[in-house]
Amino acid sequence: MPGTSGKGTVGPAIGATLRELREGRGMSARQLAELSDLSAAMISRIESGSVSPSIATLEAIAIALDVPLVSLFRDTAMGHANYTHVKAGEGLPSTRISDDHVHEYLDLATRMRRDIRFQANLITLYRQDARPPIYVGHGVVFIHVLRGEAIYLYGPREIVLGPGDSLCVDAELRHGFGRLITDEFVFLNVQAEKG
Repeated sequence: MPGTSGKGTVGPAIGATLRELREGRGMSARQLAELSDLSAAMISRIESGSVSPSIATLEAIAIALDVPLVSLFRDTAMGHANYTHVKAGEGLPSTRISDDHVHEYLDLATRMRRDIRFQANLITLYRQDARPPIYVGHGVVFIHVLRGEAIYLYGPREIVLGPGDSLCVDAELRHGFGRLITDEFVFLNVQAEKG
């Protein structure tokens, strides 16, 4: 049945992506043809979706464009995708206890795919006697401060964070909050790493 199996949609999707990548690099079809050892007519037929190119042909094109082969397939699986829409003040609440330190999380988005792990949380820390945990991980961590002030430790550095500040760090180096300056500290925390 048309529209259910995706049959007939892969060629045009690859063609549209190829045209977009080629034009984005300021290349003519003839220039791409020369670089990929194909004819300009073949490039035109692939871009129009009138032929189904072999993997070897697509590989030659990907090399000529200096992109991963999988980039040519990026729009072929658009029949299914997930999204999360969290309304203001909503999310999945949770509490993290690390030794004696407690902080409140509001999970705004979590994605676990083959190629990436992504998580966004709204976190509230309260000044306590117990020290906040220190982390070592993979990927990157992004913090955007909404309210309060705190000292963030990144390796040997101490970074003062206040409202409106943002910080992005590689997670491989020891990182975490050293201490809170204000009684309450609220921030958006986004983490991403390869799956």
